[in-house]
Amino acid sequence: MAGNKTLTIIKPYAVNDGYIGSILSRINDAGFRITAMRFTHLNIKDAQAFYAIHKDKNFFDRLTAFMSSGPIVVAILEKDNAVADYRKLIGATNPEEAEEGTLRKLFGRNMEANAVHGSDSDENADIESNFFFSKMERF
Repeated sequence: MAGNKTLTIIKPYAVNDGYIGSILSRINDAGFRITAMRFTHLNIKDAQAFYAIHKDKNFFDRLTAFMSSGPIVVAILEKDNAVADYRKLIGATNPEEAEEGTLRKLFGRNMEANAVHGSDSDENADIESNFFFSKMERF
């Protein structure tokens, strides 16, 4: 049975380019409820901890440098079938390959600066949500 929670991160370039409101509006329009949200700035150590699952991949250093390069917005989203529905809303990792109307197609620049992160499983949604938010901070 699919869970009802996922985590999103509006990435540094999308924040810097002024897309927070437009992205959040599309998330709401897609039926998601925001149950926790924070504007923050990851330091390199925290970015490396969050993306530790990718530590042996060739893009790890670029990814963590990018994710610590500026402020981000993190949010827990709730909806039935949240992970799958949000993955569909954000589109393919590469904005050039993403479907029209998806967040990455609309707001992404390239593979690394692809506007948003979305949890890829119910298990990772829990892990990622707990990384950024305590249970006391959630609605």
